[in-house]
Amino acid sequence: MLFFMAVLFLIVFMMLFLLCKRIYRLVHKININSFLFWGIVLGPIIVFLVFFFYDRMNTLVVFLHFFVFLLLWDLLGLILKKVFKKSLGDFARLMGAFIITFFYLSYGYYLAHHVVETHYVIETTKDIGVDRFRIVQMTDSHIGSTMNGDDFISYMERINETSPDIVVITGDYIDDDTSKEDMINACFGLGQLKTKYGVYFVFGNHDKGYFNYRGYNESDLRLELSKNHVVLLEDQSIDLLENLTLIGRQDAQTKSRLSAKELTKEVDKQKYTVVLDHEPNDYQEESDAGMDLVLSGHTHGGQLLPMKYISKLFNIDDQSYGIQKRKNTTFIVSSGIGNWTIQFKTGALAEYVVIDLKNE
Repeated sequence: MLFFMAVLFLIVFMMLFLLCKRIYRLVHKININSFLFWGIVLGPIIVFLVFFFYDRMNTLVVFLHFFVFLLLWDLLGLILKKVFKKSLGDFARLMGAFIITFFYLSYGYYLAHHVVETHYVIETTKDIGVDRFRIVQMTDSHIGSTMNGDDFISYMERINETSPDIVVITGDYIDDDTSKEDMINACFGLGQLKTKYGVYFVFGNHDKGYFNYRGYNESDLRLELSKNHVVLLEDQSIDLLENLTLIGRQDAQTKSRLSAKELTKEVDKQKYTVVLDHEPNDYQEESDAGMDLVLSGHTHGGQLLPMKYISKLFNIDDQSYGIQKRKNTTFIVSSGIGNWTIQFKTGALAEYVVIDLKNE
């Protein structure tokens, strides 16, 4: 990760240098004092450093988008010159890239902070014992990024309006940047959920924390979840109905986690099994084990537009977003109710998922 960030930072500074060079060409003909001249020429680097000091990741996202759009304007200028013998000046290209970046990322900011409800209906030949069983899935809230603890509580009020039978949290509920106050408030919010059969939780790769600067530890999170009657499942199963079993898996990055086959060897195959697995990267094993429904998050739906296609190209995950079926197993990946650090979503929505299980 550090190597990747170093390379990315180097690329951005190379682009900034080229941008300053382009601005130099624009302003060197203007008769202004040297202080103002160099202030304009070096402006992009100054602006970048100021914002980078405040928010590194989002500054990189904004500047990279600007440079991509500037390259597209350069390509358009080249086409106009070759085909139509028309020229597109540097100023027009710079302003075009700035305007498109502004509106594109403004929409991305709206998508990241405007949470919608996504609804799926799944029919099964197995007798689940009720006419309809409603599951609400939340994932990747990353409390403290696009929402704080109080914001999260307001979403619990919306989820209560759906009258869920159970609510499941499929990981990355918090991360290293979640304050203790926000963690406690968000757990209190989970305690306000009104369900028939409870609220269930599995860890993601961020929940336990990679570092030690957030002022609390995994035990504190476990305590707050328990105080608010949230059931934590770690390679464990629980019978919700006579014919419906819920299985919660440890995160894929946990070395001690059981295989899908090991988890289901004691489960009655006649029962409908719902599995919570944060990372969607074990589809073959889960379908071979006869799991009926697997709910995941982790990918943020691709988050930024090219990521879902990059993930598919390099087979990073089995699926980035949506619903698919393999053999007799239905897989759902949610883009998540929140985001990790990045304040924009240009490749997906922010959502919680409502799933209705019905008999065919």
